[in-house]
Formats: sequence, structure tokens, C-alpha cells
Amino acid sequence: MKVRRFFLRLLPRLGIFVLSVLLLSVLTFYISRLAPGDPLVSYYGDRVEKMSPAEREWAEDKLGLNDPLPTQYARWFSRALHGDFGISYKYKIDVLELIGDRIGNTLLLGGLGFVLLFVLALLLGALCAWKEDRPLDRILCKLGTVTSCIPEFWLSLMLILLFSVTLRWLPSSGAYSVGHADDIGDRIVHLILPMSVVVLSHLWYYAYLVRNRLVEELRADYVLLARSEGMGRAHIVLRQCLRNVLPSYLSLMAISVPHVMGGTYIVEAVFSYPGLGTLSYESARYKDYNLLMVLCLLSGAVVIACSLLAQALNARLDPRLRPAEREVTSK
Repeated sequence: MKVRRFFLRLLPRLGIFVLSVLLLSVLTFYISRLAPGDPLVSYYGDRVEKMSPAEREWAEDKLGLNDPLPTQYARWFSRALHGDFGISYKYKIDVLELIGDRIGNTLLLGGLGFVLLFVLALLLGALCAWKEDRPLDRILCKLGTVTSCIPEFWLSLMLILLFSVTLRWLPSSGAYSVGHADDIGDRIVHLILPMSVVVLSHLWYYAYLVRNRLVEELRADYVLLARSEGMGRAHIVLRQCLRNVLPSYLSLMAISVPHVMGGTYIVEAVFSYPGLGTLSYESARYKDYNLLMVLCLLSGAVVIACSLLAQALNARLDPRLRPAEREVTSK
């Protein structure tokens, strides 16, 4: 009975997910085709300038670019259902193979950055709430406000200028040095600067939300009772208030995955880090339609899935939503 109820609750979310991804594929397909640029340049390079009108027409027919847009989309969708997403115009290899070679780098940078962001924002918010209105809290609030207003690309350039150009302590680009793909230490060194930007550019936003939520909890009646029993402020913040804040924080972080992912893409482009962000930039710049479609669908699927996950977490972790959920289920 519980398994059946679980699947009944899951089906609407799966339907929303599938319809959203389908609509995203249509929008991405049409917008990419209508955007200015010449996809033949991506496929043939500088040879396009020397093509005669007949040769150009033959090249467009070969790539299926002369067909009406609905026909092109129907052909792409039919092939996609069979797992064939075409080849990259620029790299001349299968799109899925190309993404498979790069996705590990993005997961490493974005995944570790997200975990560090999750932990550090929680600790920093708890520290500021513990030291509320004291010098440490005020200093951290001011520093956090300044750092949160700095764009990722500008912060990346400043860190490159300082640590790579001036001090020459850290590499400015790439995921590893030439010939050191299996060297874990070398990969960690190349991760330091881009991961610092991923974490620092988002840290204070979430830490400030945690701080404010904890400050509200510290005004609750049960906190007064705990203080009357002799509990210290640090114990109350970490053992009592933080427990009540965690459910909303978990759902917030689920929604924040796309936000952090977008920042990771920007950082990858600045640091020339071989991940999905760099591929996304190149696919849009060179009108690499097949690659652009899969990357947009993959990124969009993550955004939609995280939104649905946040809704599920809210219903599961927030006790105030459970009675309403039971009522809807019983009906």
C-alpha cells in the first residue's frame, strides 16, 4: 500500500518533468536555429568562405539545414528517442562521447564546490548568529555583503592576476598539466582557484539566510526556556536552533543547485577548464546545434529535477506540510 501511494505521488512529478524537458527541447531547437550565425563555419571552418553557392547548398543539405524547422525538429527528436544525438559540428565526434569526456570535470568542480558551500555557509551562518551584533558578526556581514556583489568572472580574473600572474603560485587554466592527467595532486592544484570562485561567489548569500533564520529561532519561546535552564548560547544554536533550520536549509540548497551550476559554467569558461561550461560556451559561439541541444537539455533537466526535489523535501521535512499532504492523499 505504501509503495503504491509512493508511486501515485511520484507520477505527477514525473509527468511534469517529462513535459518540461519536451517543451525545453522545442524552445532550444527553434531559438538556436533563429539566432544569428553560420553553423557551416563550425563544421567546415574557413573553407566556407571559398565555397560556391552550389557547394554551400550541398553542404547545408548534408547537414539537413535546408529543411523546414518542424521537419528538422521531428528528425532530431526521432533520432534522440533512439539515443542518437548526432555529432558535434566543431569536434567531429559523437555528442554523447564528447560530453562523457568532460562531465567528470564539471561534476568534480561543481560537486565539491557545492559540498563546501553547503558546509561553510551553515557554519558561517551559525557563527554569525552565535555572535549576533558583536564585532565579529558585523565584520563578517560587511565582508560578506561586499564579496556577494562581485561577479564570478571579475573575481576569477582578479585571482588569476594575483596568484597566477603576480605570485605564480597556482595555474591559471586547465584541469591538469600536460602529461599529468592521472596526477591527483596536480588536479587538486588546478582546482584551487576555480573552486574558490565557485564557493566565494555564493557563500555569503546562503550563510546570511542561515544567520537570519537562526536569529529568528533565538527569539522563540523554547530558547528562553533553555536559557532559564542554564544552557549556553552556543549549545542552543548548534543543538536546538540548527535542528529546526536544517529542513528549510536542505530544500533551499536543492533549489540552489542550478544557481551554483550556472556559476560553475561561468568559472569554467574564464579558467578554460575543460567541462560542460566551456562546451556550452563553444557550442553557442560556433552554432554547434547538436551539442548545444544536449547541453541545454541536460542543464534544464537538472534545474527541473532540483525544483521538484525541493518540493518533495519541503513536504517530507517540514512537519507543517504533512497534515495537508495526508488530507490530499486521502481525498
